[in-house]
Amino acid sequence: MLIYLNQAPDERRARRAAEGGVLTRADLYDAMMEGAVERVRPKMMTVVAIMAGLLPIMWSTGTGSEIMQRIAVPMIGGMISSTLLTLIVIPAIFGLVKGFGLKTDHDSAAGPPYSPPPSRRKKRILEPAK
Repeated sequence: MLIYLNQAPDERRARRAAEGGVLTRADLYDAMMEGAVERVRPKMMTVVAIMAGLLPIMWSTGTGSEIMQRIAVPMIGGMISSTLLTLIVIPAIFGLVKGFGLKTDHDSAAGPPYSPPPSRRKKRILEPAK
């Protein structure tokens, strides 16, 4: 997953540099989505195949099934937790770490945010205390 997550922002950064811009957090988010989506299907195919083999072992009732169930249950839990880690947690942490020093879209726009000149600002009129 990390290989794909690293590769996608590098490609986006090269595209932005060719256009004369810099990579922003929105670009990083889009690149991460592209990179992570490429890994969803292979990861899910692996998990489903392994769990399809472990579920009959977990539900078996024959000779030696008590021992095999004790092996199959933690493996199924590990497959579920590793899938969640790979598809959700790792991309989230990657985005936080890589996006820390990047500008937001608002920062990359020309100049600071607009504020009207002092003469056009609405003045608050304070009423005298009674």
